[in-house]
Amino acid sequence: MARNGRTGPASSDWLDGCMLIRDALPAELAEVGEIRVVAYRADGFLSADSQYEPTLRALGADGAGHVLVAADADGNLAGTVMLQGWPHAGRVVTGPDEAEIRALAVLPLARRLGVGRALLGAVIERARREQVRHLVLVTQPNMKAAHRLYGEAGFVRLPERDWAPEPGGVSLLAYGLLLRVLRQRGGVIATGHAALSRRDVARSARRS
Repeated sequence: MARNGRTGPASSDWLDGCMLIRDALPAELAEVGEIRVVAYRADGFLSADSQYEPTLRALGADGAGHVLVAADADGNLAGTVMLQGWPHAGRVVTGPDEAEIRALAVLPLARRLGVGRALLGAVIERARREQVRHLVLVTQPNMKAAHRLYGEAGFVRLPERDWAPEPGGVSLLAYGLLLRVLRQRGGVIATGHAALSRRDVARSARRS
């Protein structure tokens, strides 16, 4: 599904404006699911007959979690990530003080611009605001670029939480990050959208 009648990924000149990291709108969730599938298939992480595809598309559609998107000035979506807490998250989450990062995905034409790094930073900040103390995730062994990104953000391996979705199948690798929970001041926790300017994106791209 595309917004405003458009189809396909964001145009290559979308950096002429700025990128906004915000909550996905209900009407955007089908497009978010498509972004995940396109991104995973582009890297060979999702086969055409994968039984996981319906789950990947539907994550967040039931309202159990926070779905974030990266959007350009015209509203075109370039990437997405999800935060899901206990007890709705996957088995890598073991208690109410934990939450899971799920389905970090960036469209191929928006790669190497810092979009993934911006989405990861935004979802970590959201977890802090939600009073999450331990942020966890699982990733496929061949997702090397994601592994580097998580390591740069401070995540460490949790091999005791590795698990295989199918008996005898490939084990997913678990990572975790301990968070300093934000303290309330005057009964308010800092809120608002995270924006990434062209200068921020360029700086992130040089580090990737």
